[in-house]
Amino acid sequence: MAVLTRRRFLSISAAGAAVTAAGGAPAAPVRRWEGRALGARAAIRLAHPDGARIAARAFAEIDRLEDIFSLYRAGSALARLNRDGRLDAPPVELVECLGLCGAVHRATEGRFDPTVQPLWTLHAEAHAAGRAPEGAAVAATLDRVGWDGVGVSGAAITLRPGMALTLNGVAQGYIADRVAALLRAEGLSEVLVDTGEHHAIGGDWPVTLVSGAGAEGRLALRDRALASSAPRGTVFDAAGAAGHILDPRAGVPAAPRWRLVSVTAPRAALADALSTALVLMTREEIARTLAAVPEARLAAAV
Repeated sequence: MAVLTRRRFLSISAAGAAVTAAGGAPAAPVRRWEGRALGARAAIRLAHPDGARIAARAFAEIDRLEDIFSLYRAGSALARLNRDGRLDAPPVELVECLGLCGAVHRATEGRFDPTVQPLWTLHAEAHAAGRAPEGAAVAATLDRVGWDGVGVSGAAITLRPGMALTLNGVAQGYIADRVAALLRAEGLSEVLVDTGEHHAIGGDWPVTLVSGAGAEGRLALRDRALASSAPRGTVFDAAGAAGHILDPRAGVPAAPRWRLVSVTAPRAALADALSTALVLMTREEIARTLAAVPEARLAAAV
């Protein structure tokens, strides 16, 4: 049986500089709003006199972005692209996100590749039937994988026949960035958005790094984003041996080299995409990749 849920809880914590007492404690009471976002329970905690309106805006923005990036909403922009192989007049957010994907694909020498969705489906269905996919099936599916089969412009996004995209290795971070920007525009100066990846504004926010094996470390995040990938944090099989991050070159789950790789960067989307690819690399390859992306830094590789 495939264990497919990666994200269990989403949280946003924020306070505005204008509503903070001199001693640093919020002058406005901290209030909590609950709902659902990104397929998970969500909580927003705000210290702001207009918190209800801001929380509603944040939930609405997440819902709007899900209508672009979700694989599980039949009418999303991504689902329509995968179904039809072409999306005319695509949302600007999807074009922007795919532009980042192309840049990270090049920087990681092809390790980051959102076109692995057909492989992901193959592994999920095979393991749901109690077995790993056969080598011949993997080889045949690899013919439908490759970033060179994706065309991106403001007018249309196109896929080679048989291809499909997954943005699960970047969309969480992209959404965290957009929500953080929304809250900053509302005048909130101390913000931590946690969509599974983190974007911090101000503060010295304590963040615990967690792999499938448990806590792996702790750091303080300030005016920066953090993303982590744990190959076996989500698995295809009940035994927990087949991790969810696939090597786009071989078509199989990542070799058990790392329990966790965490990356910080100015944007959570960039950190998210990089951490997904770095779990496929040796330490020397990680260093070479990050040298080509100097705004990103390795926070952990264990």
